[in-house]
Amino acid sequence: MSGFDDRRGAFESKYVHDQDRAFRIEARCCRMVGLWAAEKMGLTGDAAESYAKEVVASNLDEPGFGDVKRKLTADFKKKEISVSEHMIDRQLEIFLEAARTQLLADKQKE
Repeated sequence: MSGFDDRRGAFESKYVHDQDRAFRIEARCCRMVGLWAAEKMGLTGDAAESYAKEVVASNLDEPGFGDVKRKLTADFKKKEISVSEHMIDRQLEIFLEAARTQLLADKQKE
C-alpha cells in the first residue's frame, strides 16, 4: 500500500503545483492587460498600477476571464473609449502567452 500512497501523494503535489502556476500566470496576465487598459484610458504611474491591481482582483470572481472582460468593457464604456470585445480577447491571448513565457523564464533563473 505504501507505493500507492506515494503515487497518490506525488499526483496531489503535482496538481497543487500546476494550480499554483496557473494562478500565477493568470494573475500576471491580468496585471499586463490592466496596464494596457490603463494606458488606453490615459492612466499613468500609480494610477495605472492601482487600476492593474483592480483588474487582477476582478479575476478572482469566477473561473476564466469573463469577469475581467466585463470590467474592462464597463470601464472603457465609462471613459467613452471604443475597444471591441475581440480586441480585449486578443490582448488577453497575447498577455497570457507572455505571462506563461515570463513565468517559465523566472523559474529557470532560480
